[in-house]
Amino acid sequence: MGARRGRAGAAALAGVLAGLCLVAAGGALAQQVDPARLGETPAKQVFGALKKPAPLEARAIGFYSKGCLAGAEALPVNGQTWQAMRLSRNRNWGHPNLIAFLERFSAAVPTVSQWPGILVGDLSQPRGGPMVSGHASHQIGLDADIWLTPMPKREFTREEREKISATMVVRKDRRDVDAAVWTPSHIAVIRAAAQDGEVERVLVNAAIKKALCRDAKGDRAWLQKVRPYWGHDYHMHVRLSCPGGAPDCRAQDPVTPGEGCGKELDWWFSEGNINPKPPATPPKPKPPMLMKELPEACRQVVLAP
Repeated sequence: MGARRGRAGAAALAGVLAGLCLVAAGGALAQQVDPARLGETPAKQVFGALKKPAPLEARAIGFYSKGCLAGAEALPVNGQTWQAMRLSRNRNWGHPNLIAFLERFSAAVPTVSQWPGILVGDLSQPRGGPMVSGHASHQIGLDADIWLTPMPKREFTREEREKISATMVVRKDRRDVDAAVWTPSHIAVIRAAAQDGEVERVLVNAAIKKALCRDAKGDRAWLQKVRPYWGHDYHMHVRLSCPGGAPDCRAQDPVTPGEGCGKELDWWFSEGNINPKPPATPPKPKPPMLMKELPEACRQVVLAP
């Protein structure tokens, strides 16, 4: 009986995804999928199957880790001061504010550092939403991963963009940056991102935050926006604030006042955090987010032609 139910569930999901494939080819999802069935479908499967943006007014809908994106724009794969990486993922889409920021920020990078430009990792999917792999956030078109690797003075091939790795800048013991690769330009690039008025916060590894706290000179107010987080040792994660006059976008709680260079940073380097003991019982994986759990407006985004 269990196997039969499993096959039935798989068949139902296959039917939903088949309808989604028709959307990507120009069909109307509303004509292919019963809305009731759509609501019970894992959202990452739905949004991962949509290859084009929703032709609607640009809107960041919901929260950074629970929402979707209407009217997305694609970051061109090449610019004078940027190159988009991992093109096969089709995650170079964002709210127009994010695309404008990347163009503006990348143009500033050569003026404040020794970098010719930036390498841009994942933004969002064409209609935002949860992803099949890689991120919990990046759902509403306001998040961008910027590699901690300078753009070269030549253009990468598409094959190189799939295979080349970003630079690990954190030491193996996780307690500081790697002096062999860390440079003043890294500080300047992160500072330039944090000082942009539309940037809500910048997530980096705690070892990077430690280096910034130690080495930043002059005006240090921007350090407030730079927050330590797990991972983020090959790239920085830049998050923009909700666009002005966007009632559908839910803002994140404000960053904690101050530079963030005191005891709150010390916790990240405690022995229990650096070398945690494995749990006695492995945690159960979280069930996937279903379409019905997203804001209602996300159904309209999915159903758009």
